[in-house]
Amino acid sequence: MNKSGQIILVFISVAFNTYQFLLEQEPFFSIDFFIFTLIAWLVGHQYDRAHYFAKKARASEQSYIRLIDSLPEAIFIHRNNKLIYANQATVTMIGARTKEEIIGTSIFEYIIPEYKERMLARLKQIPKETRPLTNIEYKIKKLDGSTIFFEGSSLSIVFGDKEAILTMGKDITERKEQTDRLLLKSEKLALLGQMAAGIAHEIRNPLTSIRGFIQLFKADNKQSEYYDIVLSELDRINDIVGEFLVLAKPTVAVFTEKDIRVLVRDVVTLFNTQSILSNVEIFIESEEELPAISCEENQLKQVFLNLLKNAVEAMPNGGHIYIKIKEKVEGEISIQIIDQGIGIPKERISTLGEPFYTTKEKGTGLGLMTCYKIIESHQGVLTIDSQVKVGTTIEILLPTITQPLFMKERSLA
Repeated sequence: MNKSGQIILVFISVAFNTYQFLLEQEPFFSIDFFIFTLIAWLVGHQYDRAHYFAKKARASEQSYIRLIDSLPEAIFIHRNNKLIYANQATVTMIGARTKEEIIGTSIFEYIIPEYKERMLARLKQIPKETRPLTNIEYKIKKLDGSTIFFEGSSLSIVFGDKEAILTMGKDITERKEQTDRLLLKSEKLALLGQMAAGIAHEIRNPLTSIRGFIQLFKADNKQSEYYDIVLSELDRINDIVGEFLVLAKPTVAVFTEKDIRVLVRDVVTLFNTQSILSNVEIFIESEEELPAISCEENQLKQVFLNLLKNAVEAMPNGGHIYIKIKEKVEGEISIQIIDQGIGIPKERISTLGEPFYTTKEKGTGLGLMTCYKIIESHQGVLTIDSQVKVGTTIEILLPTITQPLFMKERSLA
């Protein structure tokens, strides 16, 4: 460690005392001399230490910046929503010529408006965690006006002696387009034909019933009974159309931090009236301490309501439903819904979730398909295990807000 500060201050003390000794004839070695020299030595020592650590911190920061610049992934640092640093991969991704062109600009200049709420919710979560948050997808605008999809994770750091946020990710536009092309190529014609046949079949049945009962109104006085049936069939049409709308018009979900236990209890409380009428009891088992998840609350509630409804319908004579919530491995929460219903044959499980494939007499298969889609959008997994005349277990695996690195790699695989 350089001791120049210590030497200079001690030298000043000695020089000042020499001046007093030569010009004012004061004793050279006095109590004041020793006190001031000791103070100069201590202050100089602290100055040299501070200078040494500041220099070391600057060198460390420079090494940190060189490391960031060398990485192929886009990495940028922002504070109070302003970009304060960006590596070359970020500059290239955003379509800028130099770093200076984007440093100092607001990160919201590049976020498509529909994704702004998602970004704001994420920014509130970041300071609460010490590890990187799970990857999340944004649609961003480049400087030339074109748009791309960016998938990244964020972490709270200290940069330049102040708190900041580091975000790292990559452009996944090509991957999304490639996936979409493959899906369209393999499923477009088959899905169109399947949906056309399914829509015609599902809507024609209630319409036929309505037509028949309206004809009976002319000749029969039991109109109230027929009105109930007509309204029931109309409600069924509305449910079918509603399920199509959910699938046809996906919205940009705003993900917020939630306690999965509270969310599940809210759904069970809402559903209890219907389950009691069906002579079904619902029991919840949960670990006391569970990490939070990042989710769109209403979408997950829809999933749990659909699955509980299916479980109750599978138990026409009543029974018990068990919901078990636990952290299966670090960074992953398991929610199991276990019923004592009629069960599903093994050969039919693989086709569940396909549109218009259902084991229920009046089902459309769209409810379970919607569940699969929502869980997938949350980077989760939904699996079904069933045994005829024993019951069905549905397990949902959801990532927590913070995940180990190996979990992130698995979710991207």
